[in-house]
Amino acid sequence: MKHLIASALAGLSLLAAPVAHAQGVVGIATSNPGSIFHNIGTAIANAANESGLNTTIQPATSPNQFIPFVNQGGIDFGIANLQEVDYAFDGAAWWTGQQFPNLRIVAHLQPLVEAIFVRADSDIMKVSDLKGKRMTDGYTAQNTILPQLSAFYATAGMTRDDVEQVSVASVVAGADAFIAGDTVGFIFAHGAGKVREADAAVGGLRALGVEDSSDAALAAAKAHWPTAYFTPLKAGSQPGVIKDDIYIAFPQVIFTHANASDEAVYAMVKAMFEGSETMKKTFPPMAAFKPANMKGDPGSTPYHPGALKFFAEKGLE
Repeated sequence: MKHLIASALAGLSLLAAPVAHAQGVVGIATSNPGSIFHNIGTAIANAANESGLNTTIQPATSPNQFIPFVNQGGIDFGIANLQEVDYAFDGAAWWTGQQFPNLRIVAHLQPLVEAIFVRADSDIMKVSDLKGKRMTDGYTAQNTILPQLSAFYATAGMTRDDVEQVSVASVVAGADAFIAGDTVGFIFAHGAGKVREADAAVGGLRALGVEDSSDAALAAAKAHWPTAYFTPLKAGSQPGVIKDDIYIAFPQVIFTHANASDEAVYAMVKAMFEGSETMKKTFPPMAAFKPANMKGDPGSTPYHPGALKFFAEKGLE
């Protein structure tokens, strides 16, 4: 793990050094173009720039790469799921005891809502129909995806062993494998640009919801991804949502490091609070971002003092 982290840091360092250390430039680390985190980071950067911050985004394959880099102060901010930030702070799950104690939460964003996508013209109507079929797996550069995929399978009483696993590096690579016909489905967040690309490429998608939305099924999903919850989407609200259905959702956050200045973090939170319309125009799914909900439960990772100062001024609980 330490070798993998060092390699990731070295690669990201070369890319991000001009962003993180250029005079007056505020950097936001995101996943690659087409990902939900890249879309969100772009929207936040636009709002921050409108507020007077000189902000740019820096893509990497996944938060696996940039969480350690943010922790050491190599770049100012990052976009990730709350669960993976908490795992990194605690040294849990795939971090295998390697803790990143300088991580700090800045604010909650809109929830990430996830689906397994298949072709609309396929005979796959529910998650259990994937049994024995070729599905994206591995996610060697994006450790968060396997437990999320397992959470989806768990709602149908399945495990990853019930499908024929096709290894990919990331969700973007998984979508590409699906488009190429190498798999029958892929997992991705609703609203991401890559989902729209896949929808156009294959002539339409079907977004599989959870097979069972009972309390027991949710407990089975949470055993793999503890912050998971179920949320409904209306037919036609997103590509692939052919009927009203229930999907897995979980919190997303923007985060920073302990040595970030209170002024910089305060300015970023203020820019997001006041710039929600700009973020929505940049990336329409950010209509689900509610400034009043920015101070959500941070889990085990503390909030940055600069964020807490802004929340206190606005009376956010």
